[in-house]
Amino acid sequence: MGTRTRGFANNISSPGGVFDATDLNGVVPATNIANSSLTNVTEVSPSLGYAVSSVASDPPAPGTGQMWYNTTSNVLKFLGTTTSSAWASGGNMATARFALAGAGTQTAGLGFGGTPPVTGATEEYDGTSWTGGGTMGTARRILAGAGTQTSGLAFGGFTPPTNSTATEEYDGTSWTSGGSLATARRGLGGAGTQTSGLAFGGFTPPVTAATEEYDGTSWTSGGNLGTGRYYPGGAGTQTSALGFGGYTTVNVADTEEYDGTSWTSGGNLATVRRELAGCGTQTSALAFGGTPPSVNGTTATEAYNGTSWTVETSMPTAKTQLGGVGTQTSALAFGGFITSPSGSTSTEEFTGAGSPVTRTVTGS
Repeated sequence: MGTRTRGFANNISSPGGVFDATDLNGVVPATNIANSSLTNVTEVSPSLGYAVSSVASDPPAPGTGQMWYNTTSNVLKFLGTTTSSAWASGGNMATARFALAGAGTQTAGLGFGGTPPVTGATEEYDGTSWTGGGTMGTARRILAGAGTQTSGLAFGGFTPPTNSTATEEYDGTSWTSGGSLATARRGLGGAGTQTSGLAFGGFTPPVTAATEEYDGTSWTSGGNLGTGRYYPGGAGTQTSALGFGGYTTVNVADTEEYDGTSWTSGGNLATVRRELAGCGTQTSALAFGGTPPSVNGTTATEAYNGTSWTVETSMPTAKTQLGGVGTQTSALAFGGFITSPSGSTSTEEFTGAGSPVTRTVTGS
């Protein structure tokens, strides 16, 4: 029996004599395809790498190494990575303040509370600028925060002349009351989410090691810190949290890790300090700012890998009692105390080494 070949008669549709390849198996030689016929191509095989596309705006989520031509700005761009960490200025807050709290990410941040005067003002950050949000029901300072911009949690703090047990939940528009803390305190640490929050340390008085867990409705007792402290930094989740720095009767550098039941010791900060900000996770955290001994504020920035802290690029301005949110490689610092008793409106954005960054191709 001779070679069997396939006829294509059934693949010619009418009217118009259009070739239909929907049920065609095999390979059509490239020489049989005119370049002018390759229109409306929506995807290129990954084996061929990224194609250079012409787009009116930058892709919302490009892959590392992807290149494109922006027809609006008439430039060639690609997504690369940073070679070193860096801080850059962001949009200023509308309300100057320190002793505030925060929640969210670098491009969807939330700042609330603070002083002076003691305020319940809330602002939302979109990665470029701050806009006003709903005012807290209880104005206070030296409070803690957790969660996201549209699902935030505020708890504890100081409403002169008393410490607060107040908990409030933010839905992206307004604050509503949640379950009260069992222990009224200020200068406490916070971590977690709106429905799974963690409060630890603080000043009652005296300095406390108490830890409480929030389930979205009420607070219950957790395992005490090994070292009671106030003004610590915090990061992580309710079952995988990190507490670091703070003040006992002196500034401390020790770090503790929480597993949902108890705290254990971690690596010490390189810079001893209190009133610092923190963000990230238990195994990938960032600490920045704060008050070292005998100094009004610091620019020190450190990254934690679950075992030890390493020094990162310093903040541009030394500040303390600031707000901080985000991740280890994409953090936001805002407000805080510099030298003026009125507080600061400044915002700084941190980008860690190896982070994705859009670059423009330029001539040499």
